[in-house]
Amino acid sequence: MNENKFSVAMSVYKSDNAVFFDRALKSITEEQTVLPDEVVLVVDGPVGDDINAVINKYSANYPIFNIIRLEKNGGLGNALKLATEKATYELIARMDSDDVSLPDRFEEQLKLINETDSDVIGGYMTEFVDKESNIVGCRSVLLTDKEIKEDIKKRCPMNHVTVMFKKSAVMNAGGYLDWHYNEDYYLWIRMLLAGCMFANTEKVLVNVRVGKEMYQRRGGVKYFKSEAGLQKYMLKNKIIGFFTYFINVNKRLIVQVLLPNKLRGWVFKKFARTSTTEKSNTTGAEK
Repeated sequence: MNENKFSVAMSVYKSDNAVFFDRALKSITEEQTVLPDEVVLVVDGPVGDDINAVINKYSANYPIFNIIRLEKNGGLGNALKLATEKATYELIARMDSDDVSLPDRFEEQLKLINETDSDVIGGYMTEFVDKESNIVGCRSVLLTDKEIKEDIKKRCPMNHVTVMFKKSAVMNAGGYLDWHYNEDYYLWIRMLLAGCMFANTEKVLVNVRVGKEMYQRRGGVKYFKSEAGLQKYMLKNKIIGFFTYFINVNKRLIVQVLLPNKLRGWVFKKFARTSTTEKSNTTGAEK
């Protein structure tokens, strides 16, 4: 049935690692219990021969690929906006160019989106360094629409790399728009204002490749300004009140600007990630 068909929206650019890109594509084209019906891949500006070789390999073997090449790099928000607009199917799954989707990811999301009639479905994600089995963190999310809409007042409530959404709902909210570092959070806020419904599963859907210093780098003035701007946007649209706005902005100022890198890394690991001991469903991880 057409209602169960779905597209995958991806982008790749010159700085991406071709080996990691190949692994990401393999995880969605060969290892899923339910395979996608289309992969919309935006090549965001000129890329090297190694990445082109990966693109050629998969597009030759899988006719589901729709390759869109841009002359200049326009950034993730622009690439995802284009991928969403060009997608054939109402359901679209988001995928990064260096992460690994777990084998039952799409099956789980299709089941949940039918059961809940939600506009966006996400889930837990694990984070690994080097080997897929070397899990260093797990970002948990709240599950119900009510919980998510409360959580959005404090933090991004969806793991962007895990989501599947309805194209019509995203487009009705204005689609992906550029917002430095936070295109996804900005989209969820606008979808909330448009009356959309959200849900998450507590299953791990994606294993995310991170660098050893990733937690430490989540800071700086640009990062802070981006998130502070979103808090102001929520205040203006009466999603949060001034007290919440004041608390949120000052928390981010401390963590993202004032804390040294090493201490910031500890804060992220301690308060923004959960234990992965009970999250053993990372089937297919490298041994």
